[in-house]
Amino acid sequence: MGSERGSNDTGRRELIAATALGVIIAHGVYRTTYRKIAEAAAVPLGSVTYYFKTLEDVVCSAFEGLMATVSARYAAALDAAEDQSAACDAVTELVCGDSFASEGELVAIYELYAFSNHNDRAHRLMARWLALSRVSLSRHFSVEASQAIDAFVEGRLIHRPLETVELDRTAVRRAITAIALALP
Repeated sequence: MGSERGSNDTGRRELIAATALGVIIAHGVYRTTYRKIAEAAAVPLGSVTYYFKTLEDVVCSAFEGLMATVSARYAAALDAAEDQSAACDAVTELVCGDSFASEGELVAIYELYAFSNHNDRAHRLMARWLALSRVSLSRHFSVEASQAIDAFVEGRLIHRPLETVELDRTAVRRAITAIALALP
């Protein structure tokens, strides 16, 4: 019976954390519950509480998975850039395209921002994410330019759902280039 449990539970913790992210996207952090996560994951409620002793644990695990996924995309886009001009193109695509984050992932990122204002663990997660973004940018830009470009990217992403017209890629590219040239 013990080996049956092990085979049934393979990947269950990861499934629960990934499902929790979907619940957060659908309901928001503060309306996310163990019960909603268990229902969405189609697992017994006891499985959620077995793997995650607190709701904070499952919520932060969901956000850690989001951070790993989105940071990997961000790093890959900048790693593929051969020079600073290509890196400006990559950042433009991250801001204007769909490769950085899906609409649902953007919702989750907004939820993480809000949650990190009131939760120390989420705040530390956001700080790690910020550091990862800046490391990726620093492959092509100065420390100061990396900080400014990162702030520009984050600001544009926060504004994205509020925009009534599509972003002008040329204007975004010019802004990123201006930052890179102003802070060599």
